[in-house]
Amino acid sequence: MLYNLLFPLSSEFTVLNVFRYITFRSVWALLTALLLSILMGPWFIGWLQRIKCGQHIHEDVTCHVQKAGTPTMGGLLIAFSLSVSVLLWADLTNKYVWLTMLIFLGFGLVGFLDDYIKIRRRNNKGLSARAKFAGQVAVAAVAMYLVVSEPVYSTRLAFPFFKGLAPDLGWLYIPFAVTVMVGSSNGVNLTDGLDGLAIGPTIIAGMVFAVFIYVAGNVQMSGYLQVPYVPGVGEVTVFCGALVGASLGFLWFNAYPAQVFMGDVGSLALGGALGFLAVLCKQELLLLIVGGLFVVETLSVILQVGYFKFTGGKRIFRMAPLHHHFELQGIPESKIIIRFWIMSALLGLMALSVLKLR
Repeated sequence: MLYNLLFPLSSEFTVLNVFRYITFRSVWALLTALLLSILMGPWFIGWLQRIKCGQHIHEDVTCHVQKAGTPTMGGLLIAFSLSVSVLLWADLTNKYVWLTMLIFLGFGLVGFLDDYIKIRRRNNKGLSARAKFAGQVAVAAVAMYLVVSEPVYSTRLAFPFFKGLAPDLGWLYIPFAVTVMVGSSNGVNLTDGLDGLAIGPTIIAGMVFAVFIYVAGNVQMSGYLQVPYVPGVGEVTVFCGALVGASLGFLWFNAYPAQVFMGDVGSLALGGALGFLAVLCKQELLLLIVGGLFVVETLSVILQVGYFKFTGGKRIFRMAPLHHHFELQGIPESKIIIRFWIMSALLGLMALSVLKLR
């Protein structure tokens, strides 16, 4: 909104030339979302408490009994601050910005329905797995159809470390990309089990993809670094800045001990957005490294469930996802969180190194 209002005046007022630069607007999108989150946070948490929007703890997680009643659906705060920031600083004529918002808000709506049902029923069972999956697939499929319909967007799949390997998937690219987004969304959702555990790696992933999105949208930089060029996608860097800022602001209140939980409205939206960012900058497979922590948490659940069924009741871990296994080993929650953040930061640096290893 600010960009669309002030950019036309840049030819008359030299000081407004800064609005031409994506980097400038991305930084201010980050700061705007951060300040909105921190300023609105106390009022928002108080409102959640007044309407009795408290978290119901799963009966198997006995070590979290003291967290029962902590306000949830804090993802609404992330959605509000991010949306306002994007509307202020992004070029609203850019289709990729609106498609990214479609994924973020669409997945968030699925998560909101899940959280709302849990609160109404006063238990930890919301939407059925089938309904949740169908909602995620529907939103992702619509967005991907619109993306692939863009003549400038390629359906080739880029492989990290192999610059010459880029098979064209054609229309099969749509179900592949949908799988990436749904998998990423559920990965963040599974990781969101300790105070600040999921939002930390989300911030790191958001910063990493901000770099890849910016490079992919810049013809000179993408050519030099041999990254697939996607005309117009660089504007989504502003969304990345807003995502990082809103997440940092949420972490202000979600850090151990948490004053508010993000709920599915936050985790599904953030995870879906990260998956879509990977798709937009043609780094779908790199998401396995950037979001490596989410991958490990998801695999721990898959292995646990599969082994339990195959052996008739035996377990690999004391409890899944993996962070609960470490909790039951007696490791303090805060130490688990920090160690997971460190691993996520290392994975983020590893992903960025790919830019010079092609």
